[in-house]
Amino acid sequence: MSLETLQSTRVGMSVNAVRKHSSDEEVQTLAKALIKSWKKLLDGSEGKSSEERKKEGSPVRSSSTSKDAGSSEKSKKSGDSPTTPTAPTAATPPTPQVTSFPPASVTTDSVRNKCRELLVAALQTDDDHKTVGVHCEQLAAHIEEEIFQEFKSTDIKYKTRLRSRISNLKDQKNPELRRNVLCGNISARRIASMTAEEMASAELKQMREALTKESIREHQLSKVGGTETDMFICNKCHGKSCSYTQVQIRSADEPMTTFVVCNSCGNRWKFC
Repeated sequence: MSLETLQSTRVGMSVNAVRKHSSDEEVQTLAKALIKSWKKLLDGSEGKSSEERKKEGSPVRSSSTSKDAGSSEKSKKSGDSPTTPTAPTAATPPTPQVTSFPPASVTTDSVRNKCRELLVAALQTDDDHKTVGVHCEQLAAHIEEEIFQEFKSTDIKYKTRLRSRISNLKDQKNPELRRNVLCGNISARRIASMTAEEMASAELKQMREALTKESIREHQLSKVGGTETDMFICNKCHGKSCSYTQVQIRSADEPMTTFVVCNSCGNRWKFC
């Protein structure tokens, strides 16, 4: 890694953002170590440049400093009171460096331009882009371009894909997705093709996993006590491997109701 590479790619800002927002201690430790090693490169280059400036001091500068020193000595001898220094003004905070992307294709399609504007608004939610330092307009244009290249038109599939990206990026309960896209951990091509399950937050993924386990458990319990038979044909998979259970749910003079479960696909139906 060289100083020129650090300055041209601005990879230090992305690594620093990962260190701040990641919950993994190992990732934070590795990010800190990288940043510390890159700071040594920066400090070394600054030390060299300061030494070079000292060696290459111009005679005009030295003469001016000698004159200033002589005037200060004269003021001391004459007993003049030194002028009080003015209070330093508050330093303005440095503006964050904005990460730019290769220019995306320019379009005159009003639908595509509107989708790009909505993507920009979604990426700028909670002002995370200011902390990371990224050009949201260019990033949004790349995401929209990837989706358009997949469908080759602005039909209903294109609009549905855009809506899902926008809603997930704006989700206040899932800020990690937006931060990963802004930091570059998730590329424009990747976010353009991710499924709803992949974009979901960690909390929602755990909830879905719990519901899946619960439904599997209920499906397994429904088979317990049933009698296997091949007398029924599943109207879903057309298989004959079924289990049935008879339950009296009506009055005593009415026949029992038969509940059938397909052992192959889990389809259930009632047979009266």
